[in-house]
Amino acid sequence: MSQPLAALALRETDGGVILPVKAVPNASRDKLAGLLGDALKVTTAAAPEAGKANKAIATFLARKLKLPKSAVQLHAGASNPRKEFRIEGLCAGDLRTALATLL
Repeated sequence: MSQPLAALALRETDGGVILPVKAVPNASRDKLAGLLGDALKVTTAAAPEAGKANKAIATFLARKLKLPKSAVQLHAGASNPRKEFRIEGLCAGDLRTALATLL
């Protein structure tokens, strides 16, 4: 990882945290690929059409973070490679710790 995880621009919300994501669709597999600027880079094998990549990334993040699928929702950036996902049930510190163990 080229940058420390502290560079990740997490934002606390009521009951959760906003995670900035740089999405890379049509990749060979779903993968946490480190940081890109202040966002988590996530690759997905899903195509960027009809919300398939967004849904795949949300499901992948929920699985990696050991959360229910409903706890990870697209917050902003539906048609943009720079997205924000709302992670419910975690604070920024807990999310940063969980991601540190996964990266």
